[in-house]
Amino acid sequence: MQEKIRQDLFNMADEKYRKFHSSLCPGIDNIIGIRVPILRDYAKKLARGDFKEYLETAGDKYYEEIMLQGMVICLAKMSLEERLKYTKVFVPKINNWAVCDVFSGGLKIKNNELSTLWDFIMPYLKSDKEFELRFAVDVMLDYYINSEYIDRVIMELDKIKSSQYYVQMAVAWTISVCFVKFQDVTMKYLINNHLSDFTYNKAIQKIIESNRVDKEMKSYLRAMKRK
Repeated sequence: MQEKIRQDLFNMADEKYRKFHSSLCPGIDNIIGIRVPILRDYAKKLARGDFKEYLETAGDKYYEEIMLQGMVICLAKMSLEERLKYTKVFVPKINNWAVCDVFSGGLKIKNNELSTLWDFIMPYLKSDKEFELRFAVDVMLDYYINSEYIDRVIMELDKIKSSQYYVQMAVAWTISVCFVKFQDVTMKYLINNHLSDFTYNKAIQKIIESNRVDKEMKSYLRAMKRK
């Protein structure tokens, strides 16, 4: 099964896209070059079949093989308990921002499952591994910027002390979305926080870049940047 799938992946390869996407994922040299919508369509077919056999035997040699596993975990019909079981095995395989972001955004968690998922990601927020920590931040960004969780999200973001680039960027992006959706709460936080200068300034930059923030507020935020 693994060899058949690997051959299918190479048959879907686009050399021009491989070169382009490789430039976006520095340090990742095992990219076949398959556009995400094409790979997702293939994942849907696997998810409708014997996905358990697939996940137990799936290859990890290529970037797309890992991406494909994440997509199948997200797409296959299973209980939340089972999905989280597969997620626990999958997360340590994540070694780049693209797989991390596509996977976290594809989980499609229901409202009545949010509490369970929140508890699930808490250990990852204490991880010293860059993409385990980014995974947890991505999940907060994708599912928890709402009135029930906003205070907890900000509290957890403020605890993160990582100097790893992809963690800092995820934290900055998440804070910017918090600001757009809950401006008063997030502004209060920006005035008094424990963020590194890099993360703080990146968060301000991302907020300023948003089309949902007015010019007057952007001007005020520029003055808040740390020197």
